[in-house]
Amino acid sequence: MDFKKYIKLSFRLAFLIVVAVISQSCEEFLERNPTTQISSPTFWKNQKDADLALAGVYSRLNANTFNFEGVYSLDIMAGDANEGAQSLGASSVGSFALGNIEAVSGGLLANIYNECYRGIGSCNFFLENIDRVDMPESLRTVYKAEVQFLRALFYFNLVDFYGGVPLYTRPVSIEEASVQQSTKEQVIQQVIADLDFAIGNLPNTDYSSSGHAVKGSALALKSRVLLFMSDWTGAAAAAKQVMDEGKFSIFDNFKTMFLAEGQNNNPEIMFSTRYLNPDNSSQQDIRLLWHGIWNPRAELRDAFECVDGLPISQSPLYDPTDWKKNRDPRLLETVRAFTDPAVKASGEVVPFAWNGISQTGLSPVKGGNVETLPIDYSTRSEQDWVLLRYAEVLLNYAEALNEAQGPVQGVYDAINEVRARPGVNMPPLPSGLSQEQMRARIRNERRVEFAFEGMRYRDIRRWRTAEQYINTLVEPGSNIRRVFDPSKHYLFPFPQSEIDINPNLVQNPGY
Repeated sequence: MDFKKYIKLSFRLAFLIVVAVISQSCEEFLERNPTTQISSPTFWKNQKDADLALAGVYSRLNANTFNFEGVYSLDIMAGDANEGAQSLGASSVGSFALGNIEAVSGGLLANIYNECYRGIGSCNFFLENIDRVDMPESLRTVYKAEVQFLRALFYFNLVDFYGGVPLYTRPVSIEEASVQQSTKEQVIQQVIADLDFAIGNLPNTDYSSSGHAVKGSALALKSRVLLFMSDWTGAAAAAKQVMDEGKFSIFDNFKTMFLAEGQNNNPEIMFSTRYLNPDNSSQQDIRLLWHGIWNPRAELRDAFECVDGLPISQSPLYDPTDWKKNRDPRLLETVRAFTDPAVKASGEVVPFAWNGISQTGLSPVKGGNVETLPIDYSTRSEQDWVLLRYAEVLLNYAEALNEAQGPVQGVYDAINEVRARPGVNMPPLPSGLSQEQMRARIRNERRVEFAFEGMRYRDIRRWRTAEQYINTLVEPGSNIRRVFDPSKHYLFPFPQSEIDINPNLVQNPGY
């Protein structure tokens, strides 16, 4: 199945194939048979129905939680970026970054909850009905494995941000949905069960040529989940299996990996939110290159080493009068000076039509396609948003192995493979590092490698260091200090609308 074509078709036929309705508040899976829709009795007959339904489940990724907008919001909250065009704290995310997080806040906090449960609802409805389809049993098993991988992805996002949540593995009515949350450990147990089924039944191939989850996608997510749970041995084993099977590798162009031109048959991309113009497009370039909504902070810029592999505080190559000189090449593929011109591949220099100003003097470039300039509201982007990639597998392995065994050779090999990417070519780490020193190097490597991919906020919460960093940050041009309250901010509150409709749901501490 040509996945991008089916995603496109699923959007056109969404009003025909959606037979599970998920309420705005929680979950309501009600089978319907109106004359304007293909009903459950007339659907789920042949493989074409199964293909459309599967594409519909995948289309749940086309939501803020799994694209650039929701991910960049997390980078603002992590302290790697600021709002740009808006005044300080004017949007919900800017307010959250200042510590103003409440159950009634809405925005990002409610979006993650609602969008993940909509995805889970679609997964459960698919799994409930796929056995009715006349199709080869071997293919049916693969489709189930794909959907269970997606369900694991949705549930893990919920656990990461909310802790224990209500756990549903089948379609339920609104009355059945009114249950107390399961524990974090119970939900993770279901996530691992879904991933193990996916690992055992998905094809062991590359990902990007088909757009479907494969065995490596599930193993990569499993390594992330087990790292989150501090299961160092398990996380290292899942990552090592990917490394040993050799289906993925580091791509040779850090910049184009995040642009459509570099994403077809890319050996590093392991899973992504897919886009295809014109029907399934995004506003990624408008949001990144035009509006100037996200401004990288100097703290992120200064985390990139000099080309000698030393931090800027230690390197004789650092020039404080020109921060761009002698720096890790990933820096200028991640951030730019706000006033820098845009240069197209042809050499043409084009201006940015900025709406607003930069609070930090910096702008993001990672994932923005300057070839689309000049931009207006008709601009549509189609670069996929990368959710899992091989560099993460290597750094997951390095971190887990260092925590389990200390800085053994395998730790060096994995992190140096990321640093040696063609076009980056950063020097290997110095030998003789202690476990603590290696931990610091791995954490910084994750920061610069995954900048603006939504990983930093997850990482500093996972490491329980969020309050040590975020509470040191002062907003540019003011004396307003950010706030991260460790007594409550390690979890988001459940949206108040969920508490109102589900009296059995117990609000997270501090809200």
